[in-house]
Amino acid sequence: MYKVHDISMAIFEGMPVYKNKPEKQPSIRIVQDFPDSPARESRIDMDVHTGTHIDSPLHMVPDGGTIKTISLERLIGTCRILDLSDVVGGITKEDLVSHNIQPGEFILLKTKNSKEDSFAPEFVFLAEDGAKYLAELKIKGVGIDSLGIERSQPGHPTHKSLFQADIVIIEGLRLKNVTAGSYFLVAAPIKLLDTEAAPARVLLIEGIH
Repeated sequence: MYKVHDISMAIFEGMPVYKNKPEKQPSIRIVQDFPDSPARESRIDMDVHTGTHIDSPLHMVPDGGTIKTISLERLIGTCRILDLSDVVGGITKEDLVSHNIQPGEFILLKTKNSKEDSFAPEFVFLAEDGAKYLAELKIKGVGIDSLGIERSQPGHPTHKSLFQADIVIIEGLRLKNVTAGSYFLVAAPIKLLDTEAAPARVLLIEGIH
C-alpha cells in the first residue's frame, strides 16, 4: 500500500508570494455563474512563479532553455529529503557534506521555512557554495521549501551554478508534514511551452521506488 503526500502550495488570492509583492498575487474571478448562466466558469491571472513551481534556465540565462526543454522523465523518480531545519541563513557545502549525497540524486531541502505559513523575508536559502557543491556532485535536481532558492546574492549565482550543471530547480515546496528520507517524486508542471517557469503539482509517494 502506498501513501501520497501533496507538497504543493495552494493557489488563492492572499496566498504567500515572493517578498509579499502585491503584483505577484494571483487574481481569480468568476466570469459566469448560476443562475444567470448554465455553467460556472472562472479566470485566473498569475505569475508563472506562483506557489510551487519549476524554474527553467531562461529564468536567469538569456539563451537558456524554456520550460518545454525540461522533460517529465527528469521530474519523476526517486528523491531524498534532507532535514536541514537547524540551518540559519544560507545552506552551505558544510551543511550538505554529511548527508552523503550521490550523483544523480534528486534532493529536497527541508528547512525551518516549512514551519512558516507566510513569506519570511529572512528565509533559508541555498548559498552559492552549496549550489556549487551540488553541481560538482552532478545531482539530478534540487527543491526547497521557500519561494526562492536564493536571496541577497548579487548576480544570482545559486541559480546560475545549478542551471550550468543542468540541475532542475523546484521552489515553493511544503515539507512540514513529511520526514527526511526517500520517496518517489512526481513533479508535474503546467504544460507551458515558452516561459521561464511553470506552476507545478508536486507529489511524494511512499511505498514505491
